[in-house]
Amino acid sequence: MAGIELVGLSKRFKQETVIENLSLSIRDGSFTVLVGPSGCGKSTLLRMVAGLERQSEGRIWIGGRDVSETPPGLRDVAMVFQNYALYPTMSVRGNIEFGLRNKGVPKAQRERLIGDISDIVGLAPYLDKKPQSLSGGQRQRVALARAMVKQPQVFILDEPLSNLDAKLRGQMRTELIQLHKRLGTTFVYVTHDQVEAMSMGDEIVIMDKGVIQQADRPMRLYEDPDNLFAAQFIGTPAMNVLRAEDLETLELPRMPLREPGRLRHVGFRPEHAAFAEPGSPPRPGMLRLYGEIVTRESLGAEQICQLRLPTGTLAAVKTFLQPLAPEGRAAIDVPAERLYAFGEDGRRLRETAPGEAELALAAGEGGGR
Repeated sequence: MAGIELVGLSKRFKQETVIENLSLSIRDGSFTVLVGPSGCGKSTLLRMVAGLERQSEGRIWIGGRDVSETPPGLRDVAMVFQNYALYPTMSVRGNIEFGLRNKGVPKAQRERLIGDISDIVGLAPYLDKKPQSLSGGQRQRVALARAMVKQPQVFILDEPLSNLDAKLRGQMRTELIQLHKRLGTTFVYVTHDQVEAMSMGDEIVIMDKGVIQQADRPMRLYEDPDNLFAAQFIGTPAMNVLRAEDLETLELPRMPLREPGRLRHVGFRPEHAAFAEPGSPPRPGMLRLYGEIVTRESLGAEQICQLRLPTGTLAAVKTFLQPLAPEGRAAIDVPAERLYAFGEDGRRLRETAPGEAELALAAGEGGGR
């Protein structure tokens, strides 16, 4: 096992800067997920750690060893690719064994390793089959087994489940989590799917345009986002974000602030809104919003409704174990303590002790949650 330290990493392709001065610590034995939209630099970062891309600047440390100039084969890292990269003319056994043969591992040891790993990933009945006769999930297991027999310090997985259907992705997520717990090795996993990130990672790194937006535990990211990007990227449906200028005519609750600044946006999670009783007056300490219900989705124990507000903004409301909301106009209430406030640069404006720097949201100054 080994931790990873990235110090001042930059990557440029000709005139384009993909990653700029990025530093990150990945804890030994963690399941760390890099997540972000396509083109944010997460796969490039992964490939630099594996040694498949050379960094333009910065240093890479794995297990306390500077591997910045070390060839990929000597970094003690195993990588699992999106397209599996299996040899079609070799059997499952041959694919798993290939790297061990190249390293000169004795036959008896190879057979023992292949047997042990095949049992772990459920491939023992398929060792003599060719990859083309396997399902997508079985091919993914072959790719995992081929990485596992190397017994690396670090596993790197680049969107390994993106080619699988939804049901199989869910099954493989569970298997990867169990595999990580069994091996206790450092996993670094790249995905653009925030559901995968939240369900698999014990640490998540959110990236955008080559910059780390926030890195933390999954629920910490969800409940305490640092900025607008992190707030809207994590969560299904995404956080509702309203422009402060559109709320100036509403009677908004007052909230304490830690850092005064110009409020630009107010946000709330869909599950923190509740439909108000028709005709009822706004309650103290609540943000009341009125709108027209445009869509209603029943998902069994929960329902998701989209409201179109007078400004044209759509706001999602998620409720649980309740009948579908009526069609037409509706009002929702959001508790003041469930509101998030964001400043001009998109950064979160946070609260302090009660009574400090208290400003009215309606005045358009500051904010808080």
